[in-house]
Amino acid sequence: MHENPTPNPNPHAAGPVPVTVLTGFLGAGKTTLLNRILTTAHGHRIAVIENEFGPVNIDSELLVRQSAEVVEMTNGCLCCTVRGDLARNLVELKARRDAGELAFDRIVIETTGLADPGPVIQTFFAEPELAEAYLLDAVLTVVDAVHAARQIEEHPVLLKQIGFADRLLVSKSEGVAAGALEALIDRLARINPRAPIRELVAGELDVGFLLDIRGFNLNENLLAEDAPATPRFRAATKGGSRVFGASAHSDEIGSLLLEHSGDVDLDRIGSFVQGLLDRHGDDLLRYKGVLAIPGQANRLVFQGVHRLAGFDYGAEWNDDARRSRIVVIGRRLREDELRAGFAECVIAA
Repeated sequence: MHENPTPNPNPHAAGPVPVTVLTGFLGAGKTTLLNRILTTAHGHRIAVIENEFGPVNIDSELLVRQSAEVVEMTNGCLCCTVRGDLARNLVELKARRDAGELAFDRIVIETTGLADPGPVIQTFFAEPELAEAYLLDAVLTVVDAVHAARQIEEHPVLLKQIGFADRLLVSKSEGVAAGALEALIDRLARINPRAPIRELVAGELDVGFLLDIRGFNLNENLLAEDAPATPRFRAATKGGSRVFGASAHSDEIGSLLLEHSGDVDLDRIGSFVQGLLDRHGDDLLRYKGVLAIPGQANRLVFQGVHRLAGFDYGAEWNDDARRSRIVVIGRRLREDELRAGFAECVIAA
């Protein structure tokens, strides 16, 4: 109980709260990164949502008070352990923030090392109350450079964590030979060309690289600014059909770039995307497109996760060359089939 029965509303409660999902396999270094974020003087008031399998080891001197599983830290950050439904806990956190009981301006959700981040992401699109209250900013995935090569082969969930990522953060790189590290980074770039890759260096933390990414916003930025201008795709033949995202390693999750230097037919591209969702929705991780539509001065932008997709018109083309591009990251998708379907949508010059 609080002494003030009618606490003053939180002056920062207006507008949706940005949410970052922090994922990575067991032992990759998520907690270490999270602690560095929480103890860095960045000016953000962060509420951390963790689950019972991945507690954050916060130094005892940082604790101010603990009540109802919420820990307040000296720098204004919060930490709460979620042992029930994520959506319900997010609603409760919002209510306490609106009432002035808690003060935070963003949330970081740390998933367990064995968790598929897909259901967490979908929560913010499937629940109308959450879609209005929160803005899903990005998925950060920590990859253990020492063990990743073996973990990718043995644990498919790591491939999903990599595929969903907006940022890939390579930990423990100092313990890996240069050639092996280069091979890992090249493999990560093939699996997910949308996500810039950086090594986590002890004592260094670029908060600007981790927050306010707007990875789930409908905008015309098809690839992250410092990702390769042209993603690296290497197709291989497997079981009679071409599987993308494979070269030396035949990872079941990979990436495909569909592009045309001109316009696409609106009805046909709509049918193509709908068919993609109908046939492959469960195997689609992330996808995004920026399309030129005849007679339309603005870019048509869409993106989605699994079967949840959104469309909107973005900036005008103006003097920019009109082109249509779609990036798909998914599992066991046939490149020949998708390229043929996209080809039927293009309008010849």
